[in-house]
Amino acid sequence: MVDSTHSNAPPPPPAPGGKPGSVVVPIRSIGPGQIDRIEAHLLALDPHDRYLRFGYAANDEQIRRYVDQLNFERDEVFGIFNRRLELIAMAHLAFSVDPQYNSCAEFGVSVARHVRGRGYGGRLFERAVMHARNEGVTMLFIHALSENTAMLRIARRAGAAIERDGSESEAHLRLPPADFDSRVTELLNQQVANTDYHLKSQARQFWGLLEMLQEIRQGVRDARNQVRG
Repeated sequence: MVDSTHSNAPPPPPAPGGKPGSVVVPIRSIGPGQIDRIEAHLLALDPHDRYLRFGYAANDEQIRRYVDQLNFERDEVFGIFNRRLELIAMAHLAFSVDPQYNSCAEFGVSVARHVRGRGYGGRLFERAVMHARNEGVTMLFIHALSENTAMLRIARRAGAAIERDGSESEAHLRLPPADFDSRVTELLNQQVANTDYHLKSQARQFWGLLEMLQEIRQGVRDARNQVRG
């Protein structure tokens, strides 16, 4: 994940009743129905961003293989969508497949270059941590290249211990057990994200219908002008 470049776009408005400077960022848990958007998002990453996200210079075929192997029944994928319902940031919370380490999970994230500097990576991390807690995870791991300072900064701010081994770093964060607040907050966050997504979907359908009607009207006007001519 790289989240260090900045955008000229204004930040979202403050959240009502939130902390100073806090913003509402709807983060939706997504499943196989969004597989095409997941693939499009990852394929749109440039070579350097792919290198930082996967730890190697992943080509298109390797990314498609990664997407095909996503296990939505075991793992959790979170996404942030823009008004056009494009996936602009996503996180993958992968749970351990080893029964001896079923309380462990690994976090990975990617943010589209044109929306960097808005804190989306950090918000996705917070969302993943909350879900991990509610699923009984006690240790969250982040494997990142040492040059991926944005990801390591997010982990360090959360209190994670970071061990560096040459070009690679390993961060691990101990998570507190779930409580009433974490469970209710996750339910509310998911409801807000689902409502946001449906509103964006309805808006997109409306504008699509409006464009179609405008094209029909223009066609009628052109045909009328040809008859007159």
